[in-house]
Amino acid sequence: MRFKLDPVSDWDDQLVAALAELNSIDVVDFKEAYTWREPERAAPPALYRLLVDALPNALIEDPDVGDQDKAAVLGPHRARITWDAVIHSVEDVDSLPFPPRFLNSKPSRFGSLRRLLEFYDVCAARGIKLYGGGQFELGPGRGQIQYLASLFHPDAPNDVAPSGYNLVPPPARLPRSPLDPTPDRIGFRWLQG
Repeated sequence: MRFKLDPVSDWDDQLVAALAELNSIDVVDFKEAYTWREPERAAPPALYRLLVDALPNALIEDPDVGDQDKAAVLGPHRARITWDAVIHSVEDVDSLPFPPRFLNSKPSRFGSLRRLLEFYDVCAARGIKLYGGGQFELGPGRGQIQYLASLFHPDAPNDVAPSGYNLVPPPARLPRSPLDPTPDRIGFRWLQG
């Protein structure tokens, strides 16, 4: 199993050391680009330092590059920084503080299939690697992100497993990978037959 984790302010050295020992963390999502996140839960600069050093292969998603102390920690790790919450269009990619090497693609945020496919084309042309995540809260959006991930970035650190994998505790007897397609009755899907 591989993991995408959302650190919070109360994580400590012991927890981060245990995560590093697992050697299975693909993405550390600071969620600092979301406006709904409680400020007191945001990771302080010392936790940024701890995480980027302890998990040297993990992508760093939605950090606060506007905070001077956090930006100083992140400076040598810019190639690992990826964005999610602010990406709704190609224009959003162009307005990032520096050109990304990775992005989290949330298809439903693009509004139309044309805008989404333009985004995929631009990312391919610029060598920006994509991965998908979330969308389990959107009903057919979860199935759609699974299909798109299987087409455009099947080997990426996608966080698009069926919703049961996100429940705490997880249900018994979840299916093992690779999963068979299970198209929704609504939204786009693979043709059967």
